[in-house]
Amino acid sequence: MTTSSVTAPENTVSAILQDRAQVDTIIRRLLDQGISRDRISVIGKNFHTETRISGFLTRKDLVLGGLRQGGIFGSLAGSVLGLLTGVGVLFIPFVGTVVAAGPIGAVLLGAATGAIAGAAGAGLVSTFVALGLPEDKATLYQTRVEAGHFLMMVEAGANQMQEVQKLLQEAGGDEISIINTPLPRQRSGQIEAPTHLAPEVRSHLSEAAQQVYIDRYNAALIETNDEQQAEHIAWDAVHQQFDEDEHGVWSRQKAGV
Repeated sequence: MTTSSVTAPENTVSAILQDRAQVDTIIRRLLDQGISRDRISVIGKNFHTETRISGFLTRKDLVLGGLRQGGIFGSLAGSVLGLLTGVGVLFIPFVGTVVAAGPIGAVLLGAATGAIAGAAGAGLVSTFVALGLPEDKATLYQTRVEAGHFLMMVEAGANQMQEVQKLLQEAGGDEISIINTPLPRQRSGQIEAPTHLAPEVRSHLSEAAQQVYIDRYNAALIETNDEQQAEHIAWDAVHQQFDEDEHGVWSRQKAGV
C-alpha cells in the first residue's frame, strides 16, 4: 500500500475477523502502511478474559460529552487496541458488553442510549443501517459479534479502498462491505450549526436544547480552549434547563427556567 497520495476518508470498509491474532496483525499492518490510527475501529466481546480493562460504562453511567478521543473511555492495557483512539467498554442491547476501539465508540455510545436509532435498546443492527449498511449485512455483523467474532471498520480515501480491502482479505477477513461515507464525527472548533454536532450528541437534544448546547459550548471553548471541557460545560447547561423524555432526548423544559 502506498501513502504518497493519501486522500481524505470518503468510505468505510468493514470486515469480520475470527480471532485476536487477526485483529492485532491487521491493525499493525494498517498503521505501518500509513492509515491514521483515528480511522481504525474495532468491536468485539472476547477481549475481556485476556486483557485488564480500566473503566466500564453502562447506560446510567454515560456522559456523552468527553467521549471523543477516549475522554471517558478507559484504557485497554496490554493490547494493540491501545494504539487506537478512544478505547473502552459499553453495553450494547442484544449483544452484551463489548470493547469498542476507535471512532465507532462514539457512534455506539449514541446507539446504546437510543441516539442513532431513535429509541433505546436498538442494538447494533439499527446503528449500522443508519450508517448505510444493508439490513441483512447489519444483522449478520451483530450475530457474528455476539458469537465472539470481531468487526473492524477502516475509513479510507478513494485511492486506498482497494488496498485496504485486499489487506483485510489476505489477513482472513470475510463479509467485507463498504459504506460510502466516513464515520460521523463532531467538527473541531466552534460549532456553527446543529448539523455540525456529532450524531450521538444531536440525536439526544431537542432543537431548543441543541441551541443551548451550541451557545454554551462555543462560549466555554473560548474560555477554556479545551474541547472536552467545553463539552462537559455544554451538557451541564442542557441538564440545568431540560429533562430527558422517554426516548432519551433532552426536550422537556424545566419549570422556572
